[in-house]
Formats: sequence, C-alpha cells, structure tokens
Amino acid sequence: MKIEKDKVAQIDYTLTNASGEVMDKSDGQPLAYLHGHHNLITGLEDELEGKAAGDKFTVTVPAAQAYGEVEDYLIQQVPSDLFQGVEKLEVGMRFEAQSDQGMQSVEITAIEGERVTVDANHPLAGQDLTFEVEVLDVRDASAEEIDHGHAHGVGGHQHH
Repeated sequence: MKIEKDKVAQIDYTLTNASGEVMDKSDGQPLAYLHGHHNLITGLEDELEGKAAGDKFTVTVPAAQAYGEVEDYLIQQVPSDLFQGVEKLEVGMRFEAQSDQGMQSVEITAIEGERVTVDANHPLAGQDLTFEVEVLDVRDASAEEIDHGHAHGVGGHQHH
C-alpha cells in the first residue's frame, strides 16, 4: 500500500540541521500521521507521497517548505514587567503569550535592562532540515481519523 491522501503512515525519523546536529528523532517511538491533512511540514509530506512500508530515504527540506523563513515582525522588544511572577528572566526561556493572532509561543533572545527581546518564530524557522526516514507501516485511515484530521492509536493522537 502506498502513502496517499487519507492513509495513515507510521514513520521512524531522525531530523538534523545543516551542521549535522540532531534536532529531533523518533527514537523507537514511531510517528503516525494522516497524509494529506497538513500534519507534517510540506516538504516532508510531499517526499512521503507514494512511498510504501520498508522504504528508506533521506531528504533535505528547504526552510520555505519546513517552518518558513525567520520573520522580523515576529521579533519584538517588550518591557520586562510583562513577565509578572517570573523571578529571574533568562535568554532561552519560552513562554506562551497572548497576541492578536491568539496564543503564540515566544522565546527570550536578549535582555537589556528593562527591555526583553522575544521571538515568536518557530525554533526551526530559517533552517534547512534533513530527515532520514523509514516508512514502517501504511494503512487506510478510519472515518473518525479523517473527520478529526489526524491519526489515532499508536504513534498518533490519543483520546482519553
């Protein structure tokens, strides 16, 4: 069976950046995803199209088809008193922040006195990403999975 829209594929993967540093990997916990429903970055999902169980491949996905380029408008300086209740602010801390676009994850990238620079870009934005992938399984999605827009069961979304 080949990977195509409305199939659930289970994959093992290792993600590295341009300098070969491992950024993420399935590490014996395969990822199940529903193909054709934007559950993965575009460049990886496009590469998986038509693959079958047992297929192994390596693909480098350019930033534009991964998490996008770094957008300057997502980097801003805010007063430190916005972080009430946080004892010590440090570069690298991540916070959920309310914005005009709803909740956004931001990372502190600089602190200068009372000015804190926060970046709402995805941590992997602006990076070309290399995936080493092995397709473990491909199956038909259930009506419920298609309705929900994601895979259920092992490696997928769990409803409790």
